[in-house]
Amino acid sequence: MRALVKISLILTFVVIVLGAHARLTDAGLGCPDWPGCYGQLTVPSLAHQVVVAETLWPDSPLETHKAWNEMIHRYAAGLLGLVILVIAIWSVVRARQHSIQPVKLPLALLALVIFQAALGMWTVTMNLQPIVVMGHLLGGFATFSLLYLTLLRLKRVHLPLGDPGARKLGGIALLALLVVIGQIALGGWVAANYAALACTSLPICEGDWVARLDIAGAFSVPEAVTYQYGAHDFNERMTMHVAHRIGAIVTILVVGLLLWRGYRNAQSQVIRSNLNLITLLLMLQVALGISNIVFFLPLSIAVLHNAVGALLLLSLVGLNYRIARNA
Repeated sequence: MRALVKISLILTFVVIVLGAHARLTDAGLGCPDWPGCYGQLTVPSLAHQVVVAETLWPDSPLETHKAWNEMIHRYAAGLLGLVILVIAIWSVVRARQHSIQPVKLPLALLALVIFQAALGMWTVTMNLQPIVVMGHLLGGFATFSLLYLTLLRLKRVHLPLGDPGARKLGGIALLALLVVIGQIALGGWVAANYAALACTSLPICEGDWVARLDIAGAFSVPEAVTYQYGAHDFNERMTMHVAHRIGAIVTILVVGLLLWRGYRNAQSQVIRSNLNLITLLLMLQVALGISNIVFFLPLSIAVLHNAVGALLLLSLVGLNYRIARNA
């Protein structure tokens, strides 16, 4: 069971990275149908398949590299879904023999993955509607977190000697987790609306950005035939980006406060190791965020920014779990 959960964790991370790569290469509609691609199980390659594809989807010309980016992501997600199905079935069967076997988490994971599949379908059928795209991203991060919690449950993580100092961190650790989730959601909204380059200077934005803020417009969904390449005007996209920048500052302050209090109070090596990991990931994430602006969103750095955000979330999930087990 633990081996399967570890495999699924690795697969989920791969799916998150592939999803970010597909989004950043504008491959979200690389295949205009779902779950196949132009009516095929793979990307059309033979001459007659290409002719059929262009006849049935005249408004969506085949771009092979984008189609493959999208289909590889779907294949990986499909494999992940099968592994999680096996985990759910196994947990139910084993629970009848061992009452301590976690069941609720695997079943919740299965329900989440089924919903994720629906979001993947709606992403295509609703032409990259931003709420659906952001929800799909958050669903991937939630799957990652629930799998990690399942692994921790299977390992029965605990602090045998207790750590009174760690108990003092419960409130700030939970706040840091919620702030990071909110920041991930803001980043997802920026990405879903193609607003990543709406501000190209530091620390907040160039020019008189305060006068151009449009909060109501930035967090609305305008009617559009397709949302590929965005449907908001510049001021709305700039506002999304500014919100994400301010969210980054809040995240640094809150997680920084957690680290400061953690290093002062926690005695357990397990907790302190977790704090070291959070410190490393936070510094790396800040560096990647700044690099995205300075180097105008290079693909490799943008994908890494997404990946490290997922790992930072996981490290905070682990810290909160360990503090709760220690309480």
